[in-house]
Amino acid sequence: MTNLLRSPLTLPCGATLPNRLVKAAMSEALGTRDNRITPGLVQVYRRWAAGGIGMNITGNVMIDHRARAEPGNVVVEDDRDMAMLREWAKAGQINGSKIWVQLNHPGKQCPKGMNKETVSPSAIPFRKDLQMMFGTPRALTETEILDLIQRWGKAAKVFKDAGFDGVQIHGAHGYLISQFLSPHHNQRTDQWGGSAENRRHFVLAVYDEVRKQVGPDFPVGIKLNSADFQKGGFSEEESLAVIQALSDRGIDLIEVSGGTYEAPAMTGATQPVKESTAKREAYFLDFTEKVRAQCKVPLMLTGGFRTVGGMKEALNTGAVDLIGLARSIAIEPELPNRLLNEQEALYPVKPLTTGIKAVDQTGLLEIQWYTRQIKRMAKGKNPVPNEHPLAVLFFYLIESSWGLFRSRKMRA
Repeated sequence: MTNLLRSPLTLPCGATLPNRLVKAAMSEALGTRDNRITPGLVQVYRRWAAGGIGMNITGNVMIDHRARAEPGNVVVEDDRDMAMLREWAKAGQINGSKIWVQLNHPGKQCPKGMNKETVSPSAIPFRKDLQMMFGTPRALTETEILDLIQRWGKAAKVFKDAGFDGVQIHGAHGYLISQFLSPHHNQRTDQWGGSAENRRHFVLAVYDEVRKQVGPDFPVGIKLNSADFQKGGFSEEESLAVIQALSDRGIDLIEVSGGTYEAPAMTGATQPVKESTAKREAYFLDFTEKVRAQCKVPLMLTGGFRTVGGMKEALNTGAVDLIGLARSIAIEPELPNRLLNEQEALYPVKPLTTGIKAVDQTGLLEIQWYTRQIKRMAKGKNPVPNEHPLAVLFFYLIESSWGLFRSRKMRA
């Protein structure tokens, strides 16, 4: 079987990726107290690039300082940090790797106290068991919606000028674009809501503005849910329609994922996995096959891949073009070099649990456990693949409380 993992991939805009392995976006939480770039970010991306990855996609960079998802987010609204941005870009490009930035707005999906208020398409609260953690948002005005679209484009242009190789719009996992797409979270009656066509107006406007700002030859992609896995939420049929619309507009890459904090399918935690899916490893491979039957846009799939054989099979069938790696290279940053040489992971990813049901069901434990490993690499240390989840939860609660306290002081 041909090892397509080693094959380059040329995107519709003409840019070429050196191999088929991509570090998918993960939360690094390595920004400064006032949400600026740190040497730790440069350090960790240098290590990932040296590990053989074809492309690095950064953790979500926020486009608005008033809307941060967590302490330690990086926020980019202008070019004030251009020198550090250029260092970050160069670090992610050693060994021939490419680096893209993921741009995001959390909408209502950020902890209480993180920001003065939260906003969303509509003032819809989270389900009851999460309302202690997430507040009820205020509905965005038309003027605010137009401003956010402009912010996505402006931030993309800043990263292009800094030497980054591409941009990924975060349209998945329950953040703002995902909220606009969902009939559960978006109950507007104007041009931004109501019908499925109106609900995808926002994401198409964001893409159009980003493309306008960076030009036709600069790679632009999106991370999109196959579905929300929530009653009354974003469905597969709607996702296929969004993908077709973006493909028609010339988007360069679509990364398929799924779920939200309320239903974290991206971690494999929402429901039992079918035997046929388990054998094929990836969580959303059936959906990418439906996309492939509909359009030829390059597809990246993240979530569930564990073995060289599973990755090669997905590529060889044509269901996907790129393999996204996240948790696996947070604990084994040199894994891409192993996979390219057809060697398996030294530390296979396994489920994490604290035994506290309310914590385990949100997906937050997964995020924080792997974020902690990334922070170790940012300090020049090695990850600890066997660290106990309860210890990480303990440190997260302390660090999060301190981070929220500092955020409130910054707002005062």
